[in-house]
Amino acid sequence: MPDTFGGTENVLRPLIVLGGSVGFTLLVGWLVDRMLRRADARHRETPLWGMLRRCGFPLQVMLCVALLRGSYDQLRIAWLQEHQVGIGRLLTLILIGSAAWLLVHIAAAIVNSSYARYAASTRDPARVRRVRTQVTLIQRVVSAIVGTVAVAAMLLTFPAMRAAGTSLLASAGLLGIVAGVAAQSTLGNLFAGLQIAFGDMVRIGDTVVVDGEWGTVEEITLTFLAVRTWDERRITMPVSYFTSKPFENWSRGGAEMTGTVYLQLDHSAPVPQMRDKLRDILRECPAWDGRNWSLAVTDSTPSTVEVRAVITAKNADDIWTVRCAVREQLIAWLCDRHPYALPRISTGPAAERADPGPDLSKHNGSKHNGSKHNGSLRTGQG
Repeated sequence: MPDTFGGTENVLRPLIVLGGSVGFTLLVGWLVDRMLRRADARHRETPLWGMLRRCGFPLQVMLCVALLRGSYDQLRIAWLQEHQVGIGRLLTLILIGSAAWLLVHIAAAIVNSSYARYAASTRDPARVRRVRTQVTLIQRVVSAIVGTVAVAAMLLTFPAMRAAGTSLLASAGLLGIVAGVAAQSTLGNLFAGLQIAFGDMVRIGDTVVVDGEWGTVEEITLTFLAVRTWDERRITMPVSYFTSKPFENWSRGGAEMTGTVYLQLDHSAPVPQMRDKLRDILRECPAWDGRNWSLAVTDSTPSTVEVRAVITAKNADDIWTVRCAVREQLIAWLCDRHPYALPRISTGPAAERADPGPDLSKHNGSKHNGSKHNGSLRTGQG
């Protein structure tokens, strides 16, 4: 009987410990998910509770590992007792990692819910982009801090690393100077990223021109910034570039833009009729925002005149569409209705100048003078 009871105990004890840990974890996860679902149904104005439901799996992992960490020594299994220190350290590492995972998810849920509420209540796109940029960088900073602390805590679970940590603290001043010099560019990019986020220099979604490349800011991190060009290329630049060199931000102070279209035409171009046609073109163009338009002669040369059309649009993409539509339709209209207004370039050989013939006035004058002279001679002879 004692042997039978001991064998049964050796089988039941692991099942009770493992099954109890897993069962309790599933029960707590189900209860937390149900509570968050009810809170989400009651508070529809905020998405926080719905986003916190995504933290259920990291919570269950952390809770299960914590229960196993506290009760694994009760299993009374021979091979577990032989590796008790290693298994305990492994469970500790998993516990620290799952706790960091849970904290990152909770921070992301809080930050994203705050941004969602702000974006829903604010009509200014520029402010929304600014908050989105700040929220993204805050989330990355929190993740970096939590990850660093988690890795440091994992390393300190090893006795050798604790001894090394004591030595590092003793020489922290010298190591800080060496690390600062070695990571000067990295730290510069880090502080530049924070300056961009909270200095409102450039935001996600802004239209910028950098090194002659026109594009939209797609991603901002603590170290680099990605710009998506109009032809779907990605330009990755260090964030320190935007704090040390000038660049064009077309979305600064508002996304509305004014564009121009230049046409080189003949001096006989019908400018008043072109104004009427421009007005008709803009009325039928969905990309035009209706704020302003004009058409005027801005320059002239011996062979052509420069006609400038000014139009407006709500953003950089629409202003490009309006400019192309105006240029295309005005040229087509001139070719169809007023072809004489198009610039003409003479390519034929120059005509030679015709011979004007003898100067009759001088010839007649000489004859008149000669008649007088002859008269005087005849008078003298007479």
